[in-house]
Parts: sequence; C-alpha cells; structure tokens
Amino acid sequence: MGSRRAKGQSAASAILLGDCLDKLRGLATASVDLVFADPPYNLQLAGDLMRPNNTRVDGVDDAWDKFQDFAAYDAFCRDWLSECRRVLRPDGALWVIGSYHNIFRLGVAIQDLGFWIQNDVIWRKVNPMPNFRGKRFTNAHETLIWAGQNRKSRVTFNYESLKASNDDLQMRSDWLFPICSGPERLKDDGGRKAHPTQKPEALLHRIIIGCTNPGDVVLDPFFGTGTTGAVAKRLGRQFIGIERDPDYARAAQERIAKVQPLSPDAIDTLPSKRAEPRVPFGTILELGILEPGQKLFDARRKFRAEVRADGTLAHAGNQASIHRLGAIVQGKAACNGWTYWHFEAEGKLKPIDVLRDEAKRQLGLSRRPILVAAE
Repeated sequence: MGSRRAKGQSAASAILLGDCLDKLRGLATASVDLVFADPPYNLQLAGDLMRPNNTRVDGVDDAWDKFQDFAAYDAFCRDWLSECRRVLRPDGALWVIGSYHNIFRLGVAIQDLGFWIQNDVIWRKVNPMPNFRGKRFTNAHETLIWAGQNRKSRVTFNYESLKASNDDLQMRSDWLFPICSGPERLKDDGGRKAHPTQKPEALLHRIIIGCTNPGDVVLDPFFGTGTTGAVAKRLGRQFIGIERDPDYARAAQERIAKVQPLSPDAIDTLPSKRAEPRVPFGTILELGILEPGQKLFDARRKFRAEVRADGTLAHAGNQASIHRLGAIVQGKAACNGWTYWHFEAEGKLKPIDVLRDEAKRQLGLSRRPILVAAE
C-alpha cells in the first residue's frame, strides 16, 4: 500500500503498544479509511456499586476512566479527535461510541473540529445491566456518532448491502444487539472479565461491512482486547490498534491470531447503484433492448404508455420522459420512471430498471450477473 501505511509499519495491520496520543502522532497523515473509537466514558463513579444481595458489581473503575474534571476530559478528547481527523483520508469517516456520561461532550468536539455528522445510531441492548439502586431508568442503550472527515467527504456507505441484510428494508438507526457475554467475553486467568467494556463483534461487523471496503484500513485508538481488529481481519480489512495496557494488548494479539479471514468472494459487498455508470433510457432503445412502439405499464396495469423513438413515452396526449410521464399520470411532482414503468415478458410485468443491467453488459460497464433480460 506504499504511502498509505502507517509510518514505520511494514504492514497496515498492527497493534501499537503505548499512549494513544503519542502513537496517533506517529501515523501518516491521510493514511486511514475509518476510525472506530470507544474512548473512556468518564463515568465519574464515586464508590462501589452494590447489588441488592450486597455483592459488588464488576463495573468500570479503572484508572484509565478517571479524569480530574470535565475540562481535562474535554481537552483529552479534542486532542485525540484532532489526530484522528488528521490521519483520516479526505473521504474517511469516524465512528465514536459512548453513553450519556460523555457522548454529548464528544458530539460538540466532533462538530467543533470540522467533522461532518452523518448519523447518530442507538445501540439498544437486548440484555442491559439492571439499575440496582432503582433511582434511574435502566440504561439500556449506547449512542454512536458517525461522521465524515469534513463536510465534503464522500464517505463509504454500502447501502445496498445493509438493505439486503435487513430483508430488503432500509437499515434503521436503532440497532438491537446483546451486550458482549458468553463465549465471546474474554476472561483473565482469574475468570474475571479481561476488559470491562468489551463490545460485541456483531456491532463492529455492521459498521465495518457498512462503511468500509475490503482492504481498507481501520484505526482503533482505544483497542482494548481487540474486537475491532478481530472483525476487521475476518472481513478482509487492515487494522491499526493502539493500546497502552500490555495485558489488554496481549489478549488482543492472542485473540486476533486465532481469527481466520474469510475468502475474498465472501466479503464482497453489493455495488452501490448510485456509483454505477449512468445508462439513459434512450440507450435502452439504441441497443435494441426495447423497441419504439412497445407498450409499458404501471405495476397494476392502470396506465399504458407507448415507447417513442426519441426515448420519450406517450399516454393520453402527453409525451415526456419516463420520469415526467410517470409523475403526470399519477398527479405527482416527481417519479422514478425506472421502477414505475414495466414491460411484459413471458406474461409477467417486470420493471424497466432491470434492463439497465443488460445495457451495461452490452456496453462492457458491468460485471454483475444479469438476472432478467428483455425478449
């Protein structure tokens, strides 16, 4: 990958042991495609949290989550966010996860530093930890912020793949996953959690599939026990993980070494229709895929239009483009004519949109399989 690699690294995938800011400053500018950050939440716990049976909750009380005050936490976050923005490519993106303790402070910093927010996403936990004191609602979700490196960033978004994985429905911004538990939860030699805030691989799987392409470099500046690296390796992405705790880094190294990457065919994502070469309706006629005089219908056969040689459609004294005529017959301001108008083949109506694949095949513009062709 040449200059796209981190400075001093012989390969993109690496675990860097040391302070987050020091290691970030050693990475090359514009060398990373995606940052996933799970920073300290600054929970501000004043003492032990006890269950009703007087047993202690194994929560987050580590030194790395403690800051003197909000000002110290804000300064720390702005420093690492600034470095992450520097190492991101112009079309790169950032994902940050947090709770109500810190996510709003992170959101302000993200916008102040010039990132451009694409979405916030709610991770709703199937099995959240109960509220033992009974003084607040059960904290059953965490919030993620997805932002481009800047306002003009053309961030990767594999919309078609996410929609297909969601039973052909648009992927929503509320995600339902269990917290990390069972065999996935790493344990230390004493049987305790190896890391108190280990995230589920399912969460990273969706982010990496949705917002990167095979071979991309994913940076995690708070690597912990390596969930980001494990998922990235399995999905054919490179990763850079920064971790200052040698025990966490060692657990991550051992975990990732056991991961078997999927085959190149298995990690292919559906191509974005918006990124595909444009094929005008007139080209469908010029290639002989449809003929002038052929009839097109809406899905219910309520309207019938005739194809004209100039690439327009005619119906009831109106003649216009496929989009404009579709809007006219429905009494609407706009219409996607590619999905509204249908041709008849083998006694069935099929949207003319499928004919664009045949046109791309003839023009040598597409490697996708042709599912339907006009007769």
